Amino acid sequence: MDKIIKNVLTELNKNGFEAYLVGGFVRDYLLGIKSYDIDICTTALPKDIYNIFNICANNYGGAKLIIENYNIDITTFRKDAKYSNRHPLEVKYITDLKEDLKRRDFTINTICMDKDENIIDLLNGIEDLNNRTIKMIGDNEQRLEEDPLRILRAIRFATVLNFEIDEKLIRAIKKKKELVKTLSKERVKNELSKILMSTNYKKGLELFKKLEIDKELEIEYKETTYTKDLIGMWAQIKVKDIPFTNIEKSNIIDITEIVKGNSINNYTLYKYGLYVNLIAGMILNISSKKINQMYKKLPIKERKDIDIKGNEIINLLNIEGKRVNEIYEDLTNKILNGSLKNKKGEIIKYLKKE
Repeated sequence: MDKIIKNVLTELNKNGFEAYLVGGFVRDYLLGIKSYDIDICTTALPKDIYNIFNICANNYGGAKLIIENYNIDITTFRKDAKYSNRHPLEVKYITDLKEDLKRRDFTINTICMDKDENIIDLLNGIEDLNNRTIKMIGDNEQRLEEDPLRILRAIRFATVLNFEIDEKLIRAIKKKKELVKTLSKERVKNELSKILMSTNYKKGLELFKKLEIDKELEIEYKETTYTKDLIGMWAQIKVKDIPFTNIEKSNIIDITEIVKGNSINNYTLYKYGLYVNLIAGMILNISSKKINQMYKKLPIKERKDIDIKGNEIINLLNIEGKRVNEIYEDLTNKILNGSLKNKKGEIIKYLKKE
């Protein structure tokens, strides 16, 4: 165990409190996956945690520590009462570890570890980890009703870890699938992004179809090619009302246009830039080396590279300024297709002739 994590657990123990690593970090540790997101559950009350580490509260009544690469969330053992809009209406602090673990989603996320690296498995999480199974804790339908995000999380874990979803949970998801429509678009985007960034993403997309989640979320996709860039993945999927930034929207539109044209050439490189063309190249199976070489050889990369100024064109041809854009567009096309050299003398000769 990294000494940073061990020190946090030790500090809680020294002050008389139980403290355990729980959830994703322990799961990934047992699977041989390196993780930097740390969840610690403890008998220490929030005020105790704040005093010990001299930090402020997080949104969950616990505390967050950021030490080097680690994001560490420390939360008091608790029992959740009834839920409303994905959030428990009441939280009761407790001292029973098993009761705290029962409120979590899947058994594989309930395995704990103490500061001496002893594993505590109270809900058979290791058995399900060994069987590579995503199994819900408690009544499947009730837990999905409490928090429909668990539907997408089940698909995400099955995708990223290449596990299978337990049959009881499959049946519950099919029965409660319409609940995903109540989730915020930001939550949906976040979970879908994690699925799409997995090299095993096709399994996730297959599960969406199998469980009919694609219909509920109005997602459409056909053949897709993996790209290391998330925007490249989103560009291959039609989805309604996902909150993309303006830059993300613009890049998705541009990538889609290039892919539709099934070609990367001087004109696409000039119009859309190197970044967007590299992503489109991943989808079209065109090597990044070739695209970079093409980009370096571009005679012009933006309009200001054309070797004549707008006022020079106006004076030369004795035209109105509003015609300059039209002429620049013509010059751009000629220079990019190689029929005109980007030399002022050649450009002037061409303009006079035309």
